[in-house]
Amino acid sequence: MSARVSVLILSWNTRELTLCCLRALEADPGRPDWEVIVLDNGSEDGSADAIEAEFSWARVLREPENLGYAVGNNRGARQASAEYLLLLNSDTEPAPGTIEAMCVFLDANPEYGACAPRLVHPDGRVQKSCKRWPGLAVACVYDLFWKGWPLLSRIDDHYFYRDFDHLGERDIEQPPGACFLIRRELWERLGGMDEELWLFYNDVDLCKRLHAMGFRIRYLGGLSVVHHEGASTARFAAMVEIWARNRMTYYRKHHGAFGHFLVRQALRVRGLQEWWEIGRRYPDPKDRRAARLELRALLQRALAPQPEAKA
Repeated sequence: MSARVSVLILSWNTRELTLCCLRALEADPGRPDWEVIVLDNGSEDGSADAIEAEFSWARVLREPENLGYAVGNNRGARQASAEYLLLLNSDTEPAPGTIEAMCVFLDANPEYGACAPRLVHPDGRVQKSCKRWPGLAVACVYDLFWKGWPLLSRIDDHYFYRDFDHLGERDIEQPPGACFLIRRELWERLGGMDEELWLFYNDVDLCKRLHAMGFRIRYLGGLSVVHHEGASTARFAAMVEIWARNRMTYYRKHHGAFGHFLVRQALRVRGLQEWWEIGRRYPDPKDRRAARLELRALLQRALAPQPEAKA
């Protein structure tokens, strides 16, 4: 009997979180019908051994180094065999019945290529994690000082769906990627994730390409998944640099040379903001100089030339 859904979890030094995630899956009555694949991205905390010792039903794929999110998901997905592929963060805990309900939705709605549930904090608070496509206006506003201006703050509010309470259902451009169900046939037609987007923006790019194929994406706010927000990326010392470079790659791919230029200039402006903020945060001249040298090095790495993005 073929599996109902292939659940793919990437783990990188998140041993306890990954074990909690798998325990949540084990408690779900639908679990015997699933294929669960855990790709260990070169963890050094004994994650793979601990998973194999406790969960004989989970298939563990071991990589000698951290491949990143896009490459890791692509490698893991090649081992999947079910009709549906669920990309599940290691720092999540799906409520019983959530995964099956997502599959049922796609069963009944062939015009939808993917769906995602509501994410909640461990204390039950909603994580408002849906977004629209990051366009050129967002490149100017997002994370910059002028997003506080009344007119431009509307762009920021629109991008983050701030008029949506995230409790109901609606079509979404960018659903939360921590628990994302897609038809495996479409995943394969898309070629999986763009591996140039090593950690960030790969899910945004995937959704945008899925929309371009004519498929819709549904946000299912009646279903919930606990998400320990940021835990799976918190260990990246160079996370800001990776985010900046992946962001520029995304803009070059979807908005061309002008989009790439615009987001680079926005990053430079952000750097000037930080330079000024360092002066306020560090009264000691030695600390201030060290922080500014670190910022300068970070910007130089982030703004270094990149290879041309694939179409």
